[in-house]
Amino acid sequence: MTNTHSAQVLIVGGGPVGLTLAIDLAQRGIDVLLVEQRPRGERPEAKCNHVSARSMEIFRRLGVAKTLRDTGLPADHPADVAYRTTFTGDELSRIPIPSRRDRYTATQGPDTGWPTPEPPHRINQIYLEPVLFEHALATPGLRILTHTRIEDLAQDDTGVSAQAVDLGSGATVTLRADHLIGCDGGRSLVRKKIGAALHGVEVVQRVQSTFLRAPDLLRRAQHPPAWATFSYNPRRSGNVYAIDGIEKFVLHNYLRPGETDFESVDRDASIRTILGVGADFEYEVISKEDWIGRRLVADKLRERRIFICGDAAHLWVPMAGYGMNAGIADAMNLSWLLAGHLQGWAGPRALDAYEAERLPITEQVSRFAMNHSIALQKERESVPPELEAEGPAGEALRAAAGKTLYDLNVKQYCCAGLNFGYFYDASPLIVPDGESPPGYTMDTFTPSTVPGCRTPHVWLDGGRSLYDAMGDGFALLRLDPQADASPLLDAAKQRGLPLRVVDLSPAEATGLYRHRWVLSRPDQHVAWRGDELPADPLALIDRVRGA
Repeated sequence: MTNTHSAQVLIVGGGPVGLTLAIDLAQRGIDVLLVEQRPRGERPEAKCNHVSARSMEIFRRLGVAKTLRDTGLPADHPADVAYRTTFTGDELSRIPIPSRRDRYTATQGPDTGWPTPEPPHRINQIYLEPVLFEHALATPGLRILTHTRIEDLAQDDTGVSAQAVDLGSGATVTLRADHLIGCDGGRSLVRKKIGAALHGVEVVQRVQSTFLRAPDLLRRAQHPPAWATFSYNPRRSGNVYAIDGIEKFVLHNYLRPGETDFESVDRDASIRTILGVGADFEYEVISKEDWIGRRLVADKLRERRIFICGDAAHLWVPMAGYGMNAGIADAMNLSWLLAGHLQGWAGPRALDAYEAERLPITEQVSRFAMNHSIALQKERESVPPELEAEGPAGEALRAAAGKTLYDLNVKQYCCAGLNFGYFYDASPLIVPDGESPPGYTMDTFTPSTVPGCRTPHVWLDGGRSLYDAMGDGFALLRLDPQADASPLLDAAKQRGLPLRVVDLSPAEATGLYRHRWVLSRPDQHVAWRGDELPADPLALIDRVRGA
């Protein structure tokens, strides 16, 4: 028995990256088929505890941000990061992060004041992915095949063919699409089929990770709950993430150099040491989630009609939660380019821009993550033996350790630079004007309208988000309402490129916008700016659409 399906775009892999990509493409009017190997309703792995502000901005545009924001930890559960000698021991320091109840209104602490309509959200993938899946099911133009495994694929001059098997019935499934995108994880079949190879650092760290149920744990703690609680002592360092705010936790045991076999390290003893509990403490292992932190980047992201995104394209230590979030950024960069190509308004260079833009950013961000992980590992390996000693000497050591841990880690948990600072400076779709983009770090950045940078977000009169006003196409931001936008609008209409004008008053521009015109792309990156529209508007439109 053979089942046959066809679509404009076939997406392999139904994790958060594949689902987000599928929803966005479908909302742009593309016929999408997504294939996922797991059966419908199977619990995702308990990983990825952080959704970045950039990802939440995307979810806002897709219409799912509020549902996600209302999911996860209880509304009033602190999203703080605490550093303690053990989970139940002395607290060394704490990074305050607002609960989801206070996320939009909080003004105090290092994780507030984000220049965005959607600040970050702390939520585990076991809650995130089902919300995205249900939203995908309700999206017109999007079909999903679950419990189906891709066995082989090949492309020709007119499309991509794939052979799959229905794992429930054993039936053969034949698939055909104009383009295929692999969002199929670190062991990606699609990556192998296009001949892409991962390069970089094979092992940055090993983490013995356990998803567990411990109903009595919060009662034993001496301090208020947190979203993440680091255990820092000379015996065994780890991290405990609150999953439901009641009894479920993910515990990371950071293995020491030389501990290369997950099962050779006593899991139970490590858990009890990190928690600071004795043999009488009862807990249940729900699943083992062990992982290896790497810094591996594919040497290419595309082969003609086939692309890769997310973990299929890069694997790195998940500092700042930037594994999944970087994958979603990949997907959103590719989505508008591919939609424009299929709808006929994007030119032949548009699809080349995906690799030209995303590969350099992947290299940068993965190095940020790796270097930060190495710094944390050095700190864990140098815990003073007397850290838990009583008396003034021990107190002084704990105070110093608390400050060091705060200063080192606030960068990754309040990572505005990684969210808003990266730029595309070598893109065929960007029109440079001689000014260099400002630099950025993990936690710092300078808002800028230099072409290639993120379009700075501002609030419009009446409290409307600029991004809401810009929509999902190109937006021409106009700082002089008397200026005539018709030459560029006419050129865009002639090419079929979606473009709208959004007026900004001087008060709304808040000094961030120095030019009378700024052309923003569908992914909220600046494509061009100027005080006068170009003499040849059609040439500008052709440049930004890849003609």
